[in-house]
Amino acid sequence: MKKTVLITGATGFLGSHLVKYLLENGYQVVILKRSFSKIDRLISVLDKLICYDLDKCNLSQPFLDIDTIDAVIHTATEYGRQMESASSVANSNTFFPLLLMEEAVKNDVKLFINTDTYFNKKEIPYRGLANYSLSKKHFLDWGKHFADSGKICFFNMYLEHIYGTHDSPSKFTTYVIQSCLNNVPYLNLTEGRQTRDYVYIDDVVSAYYRVLNNSSEEVKFQEYEVGTGMLTSVREFAENVHFFTNSSTILKFGAMPYQNYEIMESKANNSSLLELGWKAKISLKEGLQKTIDYETNLIHSYSNL
Repeated sequence: MKKTVLITGATGFLGSHLVKYLLENGYQVVILKRSFSKIDRLISVLDKLICYDLDKCNLSQPFLDIDTIDAVIHTATEYGRQMESASSVANSNTFFPLLLMEEAVKNDVKLFINTDTYFNKKEIPYRGLANYSLSKKHFLDWGKHFADSGKICFFNMYLEHIYGTHDSPSKFTTYVIQSCLNNVPYLNLTEGRQTRDYVYIDDVVSAYYRVLNNSSEEVKFQEYEVGTGMLTSVREFAENVHFFTNSSTILKFGAMPYQNYEIMESKANNSSLLELGWKAKISLKEGLQKTIDYETNLIHSYSNL
């Protein structure tokens, strides 16, 4: 019998890749979205999904309709970068997933996998996105509480700096790639001394899959840091993109100041994932080439319209 996974944020970058990977590996996939969500990332597999529009049904409906949901993977989030109110951010990142977890517990779902971010690894909320960070920490506390009560297994995935195909143009990695491919005259950057653990989307998805398939009801709570465990400076990343795209764009390092509360170094302690037999397989060079090829094809397709 096929296992069934319910996914939030399925129309997004990470969620859409997860959906496709799980389908390819024999899972039945249920997604929660809104009726007005952009579904372009899922067009090729939409007919294989069980879809629920949250603005048109109760959150309990999927659990009533489907006999067994084996796990929930929560990837939906709101960062608050568009000046959303604190209550809006808290509703998206704390109250909504809490309601979802209550439904999961009520319907005997065994596992809840939550998606978190590298800048939330510290106990002090990240002040660069304070509302987001605080709301995620509040939900993590609820997850620990439910797990400690023995109600459900709760696993928290701290993602390092993920990149890859189908990512948002607003993301730093995509922005640099698109700018270099379009040969913009110059690109203003910081000095680029920050170091990041750049991890390709396929490796991130395989980490979720490994955790999903190696869960045990004996382990109620677990945290995983998802990354390669290797550091690359922002400057080196941009220079690699510039080289691989053969771009004429001038990279103006130091033209921009560092942001307030800039995180100067972050890499995954991925020992918990390594113990499960997972490891990152795609090098930065290979991942960049895959992403650049994808973005190049997009540019060509637009130019032929």
